[in-house]
Amino acid sequence: MKAIGFKTSLPITEKESFIEFETPKPIPGARDLLVKISAVSVNPVDFKIRQNSAKDTVLETPKIIGWDAVGIVEAIGEKVSLFNIGDEVFYAGDITRQGSNAEYQIIDERIVGRKPKSLSIEEAVVMPLTGVTAWEILFDRIRINPEKDKGKSILIIGGAGGVGSIAIQLAKKIAGLTVIATASRPETIAWCKEQGADFVVNHKDLIASVHEAGFQYVDFILDFVDTNSYWDIMVELIKPQGHIASITGSNDPVALNKLKNKSVSFSWELMYNRSMFETEDMQEQHNILNKIADLLDNGTIKSTLNETLTGLTADNFKKAHKLLESGKTIGKIAIKY
Repeated sequence: MKAIGFKTSLPITEKESFIEFETPKPIPGARDLLVKISAVSVNPVDFKIRQNSAKDTVLETPKIIGWDAVGIVEAIGEKVSLFNIGDEVFYAGDITRQGSNAEYQIIDERIVGRKPKSLSIEEAVVMPLTGVTAWEILFDRIRINPEKDKGKSILIIGGAGGVGSIAIQLAKKIAGLTVIATASRPETIAWCKEQGADFVVNHKDLIASVHEAGFQYVDFILDFVDTNSYWDIMVELIKPQGHIASITGSNDPVALNKLKNKSVSFSWELMYNRSMFETEDMQEQHNILNKIADLLDNGTIKSTLNETLTGLTADNFKKAHKLLESGKTIGKIAIKY
């Protein structure tokens, strides 16, 4: 099969930052699906792993990355029970296994969902990773209860990004929250409002902007940009007994002691947690993806696709990564095979 990968971590402007190569088609294990891939999407995790996983070394076999895919099930393992050959599926992948930037991929059925019937493959493929991440951070980490928490306020830092875009929709449409999103450019402000944000505030002067919007404190905060850069701001803005959650990680210690006086909770969210550790509730990602598919099909939420590239080529992945690395992308980018 054809695949796109890299042997060493290079700047995206370098010729061999991505290379095209041939590799054997993978064979599914007991609970695996063999998926013939129709389209993939790119996420910040892609370029971060490309930049760091093969530093100062040259791999013998090119590394295949990619953690969003739509495709058709071509073969199944002996213990598969959730899918059949010929099913259209979408999923966000497993960081411990070969990625989706190839013609075929094997993937555990427990982290796969049915492709939304009403969406094109490019509209569908941008939703798994960001959709699962946003769902988990809202309902598994913060444990928002739509009945109990309806009307409470949530600040989403990074509202126009991939995760931010779907988090706005889920927070508004499913959780019933009052959504405050951050953006500063006219096009990102418009995008956040289109996703359903009640207020859009400027992240360059966030405390003043939130106060000007009429909020002294907010009940919940989601950080999709940089935990350390926004930590003191989040500590200031979070309501006593509120909850902050982040997907960004931190190279430096996070000063959790600053949350003590307000009795504030803090959570990390990593979408790969369930598959990395094969947790007892690993199949919950299958359930979440199917819920997201239903919400897309019934029109409650919409795809966050903003750009489509066509062709399984190294040049297309270079172009997509360059756009992501700029930090100015809005919504999601799909690559349709």
